[in-house]
Amino acid sequence: MKITQLDALDGFEALHYCEDHASGLKALISIHSTKYGPAAGGCRLWDYPSLEAATIDVQRLSKGMTYKNRSADLPLGGGKSVILGSKKTPELMRAFGRFVDSLGGSYYTAEDVGVSPSDMEFVAETTPYVAGLDSGEFASGDPSPVTANGVYICLRRAVEHHMGKSDLTDITVAIQGLGHVGWYLAELLHDANAKLIVTDINADVVTKAVNKFGATAVAPDDIYAVQADVFAPCALGGILNQNTIQQLKVKVVAGAANNQLADEQSGDALRRKGIFYSPDYVVNAGGIINAAMEMLKNDDPSFAEDRLAKLPDTLDQIIELADNQEIGMHLAADRYVEDQLSAN
Repeated sequence: MKITQLDALDGFEALHYCEDHASGLKALISIHSTKYGPAAGGCRLWDYPSLEAATIDVQRLSKGMTYKNRSADLPLGGGKSVILGSKKTPELMRAFGRFVDSLGGSYYTAEDVGVSPSDMEFVAETTPYVAGLDSGEFASGDPSPVTANGVYICLRRAVEHHMGKSDLTDITVAIQGLGHVGWYLAELLHDANAKLIVTDINADVVTKAVNKFGATAVAPDDIYAVQADVFAPCALGGILNQNTIQQLKVKVVAGAANNQLADEQSGDALRRKGIFYSPDYVVNAGGIINAAMEMLKNDDPSFAEDRLAKLPDTLDQIIELADNQEIGMHLAADRYVEDQLSAN
């Protein structure tokens, strides 16, 4: 196994690259900040077109984890890892565990896109610095239901603030992506009497949502132009750009996907269009709140419950900052976190 330290972007603490020929592992770990505790963030398995593309993505994601963990008041920093490729084996995941272990606890990993709790079990064979396990004294398991719950309560707050409606009855929500989090969110919204428009690249899960929730199905590329009250992106990031924002016919954006904005200009475009943007790393923090209990060996249920319940309050503080400074919610959220990170 060969581990190399690469040049990290300004403001980042470290960027590590690992190659293990025996298992076929090629992976990166980015540590953005450990100011408030060990860096924490999931592992993503993705077939990147190049190492350069992977280094850009892993650093962008690790910074997002710093902001997410701080906005959720967690004693953790921000980090992220990516495995380059599309295939995984137990041997590869064990090798990845050794890579994580080499950092001596400065980074904790968990599952993300392409990686499951069962994969984390193999990682845990070679390092203790892992969360999202299905078994063990402090096992937190699948974080998806907790993530969905956080998105749901923040979505309700956004609708109340921007639309003046205290419940979701007959509110139309367009959900992009019906993976674990998207599906749980659909269940919560359906139970709250919201109307659903759904899309996913998996046609079977879309049919299931139509049958179970009475949802309206649309093709993946058509979800941006539907008439709805709320757009809930719950798939991959970067989907809010100049092209897609022009198509939106919604009042609120609130979803589980990470890094929803393609760039800062996209956040400005949402504000100009009068669309209320709920910052993704605030509303989707439920998963890392859940995993933090495992990382910190904390079995007090109030730890997670209190932090989850405070997410809408954090959203309120960001709204106040945005109004006072006459800036978009995306900038207000960043400033809210950066003020804390810059404090002594």
